[in-house]
Order: sequence, then C-alpha cells, then structure tokens
Amino acid sequence: MSGPTAILSALAPEQQGLIEQLEGPQQVQRAGRTFWQGRLRGHPVVLALSRIGKVAAATTTTALIEAFGVQRVVFTGVAGGLGPAVQIGDLVVADAFVQHDMDASPLFPRFEVPLYDQHRFPCDAALTQQLAQACQASLGAAGRTPRLHQGLILSGDQFVSTTQEATRIQSAVRGAGLEPLAVEMEGAAVAQVCHDYGIAFAAVRTISDRADEASAQDFQHFVTHVASHYARAVVGALMPLLPAG
Repeated sequence: MSGPTAILSALAPEQQGLIEQLEGPQQVQRAGRTFWQGRLRGHPVVLALSRIGKVAAATTTTALIEAFGVQRVVFTGVAGGLGPAVQIGDLVVADAFVQHDMDASPLFPRFEVPLYDQHRFPCDAALTQQLAQACQASLGAAGRTPRLHQGLILSGDQFVSTTQEATRIQSAVRGAGLEPLAVEMEGAAVAQVCHDYGIAFAAVRTISDRADEASAQDFQHFVTHVASHYARAVVGALMPLLPAG
C-alpha cells in the first residue's frame, strides 16, 4: 500500500473547502503546524499549510515526510506571472524550480545550490503529467477559461511587487539561460526537500497578479475570492488519476 498524498498550500484560503471534503478527518499538531489526515475521494491524504517563505515551506515538507510518510507532495497555490503570455487567472504547472535569490558566488555559480551541483530542481515527470491532466480537466472552474502553461517557476524570500524588480529578476535568470513563467516564495524549497528524500513532487500555481505595482491588491483579491475554487477543482480532478492507496 502506498503512503498518503500531501496537498500543500501556503495560505488557508488556497485550501478552503478541502478540509470539509475529507472523509474521517483527524487533526494532528506537529512542528507548530496543524495537519489534517483523512481520505479524499477514497485516497489517503494529508492537508497542510506550508506558510510563507522557503524556510517555513521546508519545515512543513520535512514534517510531512518524516511524520506522515507521504508518498508524494502536490502544491497548489498562487504566483505572480512573469512570462509574457502568462496572465492573471492562468494556471502554471511547474516542470522545475529555481531559487532566484540564491547567490553563493564566487564560491559557486549564481543560482546554484551549494554542494548540490545544480540550480534547477525538476518536478516528478509522471506526477506532473497527472497534475497537468487534472488542470486541463478543471479549466473554466473559476468562471472563465484560463490558459494552462508548463515550465519553470522561480522562488525567493521576496514578494515581487514592482515591474522594475520583476524585470531585474527575469534578466538575471535569463542570463543563466533560464526562461521563467512565474515567481512565488515556497516551491523551490519544497522541491529541494523532496529531492533529498526521493519523494515525488508536483506543483501548480494560479496567477494572481503580474508581479507589478498592482500585485498586492490583485493578490489579496485573488486569494480571497478565486484561489480556493482552483484548488478544489484541480485536486478533485487529480485524485482519480493517482494510484489507489
């Protein structure tokens, strides 16, 4: 029997409604966090909030693996759009993550995580394909038809809220041959922890803002009124695609 699937989000509104759908829900406190165990559409799951930022996300992910023996981690949440074709309301399924604020140069190349000999942490190919299929099946759940994108997502301990800063980050990573679609604050840390433990990881981010001067207002509105609809639709479509547990 495979272990449970972790459904991870940064903020409570991004998971609103999922806890209510759990069969046999059990609340567990660990590492200063609340975890919800149960079954979702017949599959064993653990719901958790990563909180905001890379360190908090790494702590939550480690607890999920060590304490609950999760077999796979799926992150649903929001992000700022960077790619020119990525608009508010679109979905981005990550194929890999990079920390845009990692810079241990000149000891190591910029963006490379020291002692890993890599800067890019890929997502699990099979789980990512299933997640993309679930996203495709749930398009339009929020009342419009968003576009689905797949590619690189950046993470850093910074809420990107000006066009100037977004452009600076894009220019820097493009100088390393990278073309990002979105930016957020947790995914790369989760990807690195899952890499360390050999756990499958996949992530989808819905675009709440364009990482510009309107991002704070757009983010708050999107998280409050839209994000939970995306999460419920995507997770609901994903569950039947996963191996029986």
